[in-house]
Amino acid sequence: MNDAAKPDIFYPSEEVLNQANVNEYEEMYKYSVENREQFWAEQAETLNWFKKWDTVLDESNAPFYKWFDGGQINIVHNAVDRHLENANRNKMAIIWESEHGEVRNFSYNGLNREVCKFANVLRSMGVEKGDIVTIYMPQIPELVFAMLACAKIGAIHSVVYGGFSTEALASRIDDAHSRVLVTADGGWRRGKQIDLKSIANAAMERSPSIEVCICVKNNGLDVEMEPTRDFWLHDLFALPIASSKCETVPTDAEDPLFILYTSGTTGKPKGMLHTHGGYSVYTSTTHRMAFDIKPQDRWWCAADPGWITGHSYIVYGPLINGATIMLYEGAPNYPYPNRWWQIIENYGINILYTSPTAIRGLMRFGDRWPKKHDLSSLRLLGSVGEPINPEAWRWYHNVIGQDKCPIIDTWWQTETGGFMVCPLPITPLKPGSATKPFFGNELAVVDDDGEEVEVNEEGKLIIKNPWPGMARTIFKDDARYAELYWSQREDGSWRYLAGDSAKIDDDGYIWVIGRMDEVLKVSGYRLGTAEIESALVSHPKVSEAAAVGLPHELKGNAIHTYVILIDGVEPSKELMLELKTHVGNEMGKIATPEAVEFVEALPKTRSGKIMRRVLKARALGQDEGDLSTLEE
Repeated sequence: MNDAAKPDIFYPSEEVLNQANVNEYEEMYKYSVENREQFWAEQAETLNWFKKWDTVLDESNAPFYKWFDGGQINIVHNAVDRHLENANRNKMAIIWESEHGEVRNFSYNGLNREVCKFANVLRSMGVEKGDIVTIYMPQIPELVFAMLACAKIGAIHSVVYGGFSTEALASRIDDAHSRVLVTADGGWRRGKQIDLKSIANAAMERSPSIEVCICVKNNGLDVEMEPTRDFWLHDLFALPIASSKCETVPTDAEDPLFILYTSGTTGKPKGMLHTHGGYSVYTSTTHRMAFDIKPQDRWWCAADPGWITGHSYIVYGPLINGATIMLYEGAPNYPYPNRWWQIIENYGINILYTSPTAIRGLMRFGDRWPKKHDLSSLRLLGSVGEPINPEAWRWYHNVIGQDKCPIIDTWWQTETGGFMVCPLPITPLKPGSATKPFFGNELAVVDDDGEEVEVNEEGKLIIKNPWPGMARTIFKDDARYAELYWSQREDGSWRYLAGDSAKIDDDGYIWVIGRMDEVLKVSGYRLGTAEIESALVSHPKVSEAAAVGLPHELKGNAIHTYVILIDGVEPSKELMLELKTHVGNEMGKIATPEAVEFVEALPKTRSGKIMRRVLKARALGQDEGDLSTLEE
């Protein structure tokens, strides 16, 4: 980035500093990395254990680390059960609203009742400890109940996002070899009914392992039910088998909690396996400290429970910390672009955690929509999913946060289980940087030989240490896990390979540029697609942008860009030339795009990430590859 001066620094207000639960970073960080096991043992003590651990960290079979080995715990014992014994019993646990206006609320006591009933139904269908249950549902409370019910009885859940195709669902069922599928008749999206049961039926035809399908009636679609296999949940709940009392099964700290499939640009989806003990400790600690959680907070992570963001920061972390969580089934701009701001005002949401894609999408409609609403209840904002460009950061801070809400910009992955790099509310912020490592974590940027690079030099982001929330392996593929994610040094130490390009500035702030396969080499210069896209979005007429590199005989790569304009702006040749010049001025002539194409939409995953490989394949007339994660 060709900035003439250092990036703007946003300092926390006196009010934020005075109210923060964690009011110092440097000394605490130093303590956490010099006494890593002690630090994590102290955090683990905040949870309820059936039996305390023998060893905090077992490194004897690295990189297959074990945390809190010998201990017995169950994540549901901490996310639900323990709240029944204190003031949280009658506190609101879940507020749910659908885009067509239906509202349902559950206290922690009510949540426990629903989870117990669901757990007993699963048991009646033969689900035992260690069995894998596949869940394919819209964003409704029953999705949360099903996840917690599995964990409560020691079963393993495999949640497949409710927007995935038949092929994607079938492949994940087959890999997990699930005997039970939990689904719903349908969901809602932009006023349209999504027929999930038909997709599930087609997937089950390809997946002979499924013997039982439990279906939730959500929107009253007329769906096909196989009499010997399919059961309506409400019918099962009316039977004596669905008792509202169910003991939580003690699980070993290293017992599997869930499998979550993540896909890259190549290869079959990887089933990342997370466990009860370390994941409980890590998600609750990162959520509590990074977002400064208070007892009265109403927390809204506007993701879907079908992604790791939803697992860690809709369901498990917030419930362990006794927060009230907002759950919304619907699009952010339906029926109007004020939908989210209306929800924040109506329910007094204190913290909003969402993606840069969603922020840019809403920013496109201008300031007038959020300004129709009272957003004063907000005290913190968060960002997740990809690096946030500075222009979107400033709009989020100025318009939504009204210049008073720190933005907790988080870098992490499905594989890490929770935040690895993020600020605390007390951290001075630089738009576009996730700031510094979370406690206990040491990160570095290295070159192709594994040597650490100079300050402000780009390279590969690595993590030097194990952490409790880490995935333990790829389900049924230890060798692939070790090969893809870990590298051993000559001294015997192991490093986690994040697969992201990054740099670290003079103040120790980490700037994640993007996936290594999203860094272009143009005439010998390395340029991040995220940087080019940020330069485009900084133009007042641009809402969203994507950049790809296409082969070029002289330059190696030529930059091709795709642009969505803000409402009311028409494409023109003059504007195309203006945008090319603008990028050259922002980043230097070397970054001037070869082409600027105006589009109405960009191919994105359902978690909001731009699928640049699809744009590249289309431009080159090549096979677009696996599109199972593509948003329709």
